[in-house]
Amino acid sequence: MDVLAEWQKRLNPKRRKDKAWSDKKVGKTPAKGGGELRTEIERDHDRILFSTPVRRLADKTQVFPLERNDSVRSRLIHSIEVSNLARSIGTTIAFSGEIEDHETLNIKRNIPAMLAAIGIAHDLGNPPFGHQGENAIRSWFEKHPDVLEHADLTEAMKNDFHFFEGNAQTLRLLTRLQLLNDDYGLNVTYGTLAALMKYTVPSNKIEQSHIASKKNGFFQSEATIVEEIWRETGLGQGKRHPLTYIMEACDDIAYSVLDAEDAVKKGLVSFSDLVAFLNHYGENDPVIRQVCELSYAKHNDYRQESLSPGELNDISMQMFRVYAIGAMMQEAIQTFYREQKPLLRGNYAHDLLEKSGAEKLRKLLKKFDRIHAYRHRAVLEIELTGYNVISGLMDYLWMGIHDRVDYDDPKSDRNSPFTAYIYSRVSENYRRVFEKQSNMPMRYRELQLLTDMIAGMTDSYAITLLTELKKHDDRRQPYHGSQ
Repeated sequence: MDVLAEWQKRLNPKRRKDKAWSDKKVGKTPAKGGGELRTEIERDHDRILFSTPVRRLADKTQVFPLERNDSVRSRLIHSIEVSNLARSIGTTIAFSGEIEDHETLNIKRNIPAMLAAIGIAHDLGNPPFGHQGENAIRSWFEKHPDVLEHADLTEAMKNDFHFFEGNAQTLRLLTRLQLLNDDYGLNVTYGTLAALMKYTVPSNKIEQSHIASKKNGFFQSEATIVEEIWRETGLGQGKRHPLTYIMEACDDIAYSVLDAEDAVKKGLVSFSDLVAFLNHYGENDPVIRQVCELSYAKHNDYRQESLSPGELNDISMQMFRVYAIGAMMQEAIQTFYREQKPLLRGNYAHDLLEKSGAEKLRKLLKKFDRIHAYRHRAVLEIELTGYNVISGLMDYLWMGIHDRVDYDDPKSDRNSPFTAYIYSRVSENYRRVFEKQSNMPMRYRELQLLTDMIAGMTDSYAITLLTELKKHDDRRQPYHGSQ
């Protein structure tokens, strides 16, 4: 394998729009603007960072309910932290000499920038109310099988909704829904799009034996775009971009360590509870022992200061965070160096932490989070609220989308003032994509508009919109049929 050639494909800085212009032989590609000093992949990061979906993450739940004057993490803070960790690992490996550099690669700038970009973007397609939002969408389709029983829908198309996946929605958002002035979404580079794809199979090819095929990574509506991405980056179905493994590891590190920190910040458990838990279940693990010993040594130092119990708890947990994240990142980096060739080929079947010295620490942190954070009443309450809100909204939105005079004309008038009003509350961007000529069946387009709208909402907007629609619904009961 020519490693340099493979990295050149994986870091492909070309864009779909530029290629389309070139293929049409227009004579020139879109202007970049004078004096541009950023690389194309650095521009990807900035395009994503300044996009509207990133700002919406500030009002999307990570784990704990978003409360005023609270310091626990929103989905936006989580994404920024993942982006920062990923960029840090990217900088380390880019300057390590482990990857052969070349002027066409510019890895010292492009690898950190690509990792920062996919870190900030990795959760953009997730619905409101945490991961329960995905379950609520899937559950709605289970409860309304009639909407999927349509002759025009293939099994793969039906599975896009049965197994609705936020990662696939992220790709759709960046390549179609986040419109600028054309049909290319944010028009980020092929390399960044490939690295963003945590899963690389469609919904009818899910298979648990490989890390890249455990869930669907794209919808049928984006299948041709994905084929183009694969051609340009040398990847394919079931094959992952090497940097995707790093982003996934950083996501795991962030939520396993930082959800524990938030649980301590909320007063659900203490720093000492966490250390005692890790020492009990991981006493023979060298990474856990080192992290706990360093953290507890700092804790004992702080006990000599004039700190309140709350301050002592917080600052001790902050140092645990530093040591735990540092240890897990170092283990992920060493695994990347050791497994670089299969990672570059895209056929490495594990995640980076799974085969690292930090795997025991990750597993125990997740267990701790599950017991002490995810099962807390406040978390279960927000999940229940989200489930009910999303279910109610999907009932109403389906009315506004489907209840029209001419089924074959998506712009057709609705059959009642109420359904016309509902349809008017759907995002203009999403309606434009729905109403545009498409080779996808009309029923698929209807259902996808429904999930596009739900996935794009923030927590508070979803609650407000449902309250608004109930107020205007003199029937008092949402619509349940498909007609």
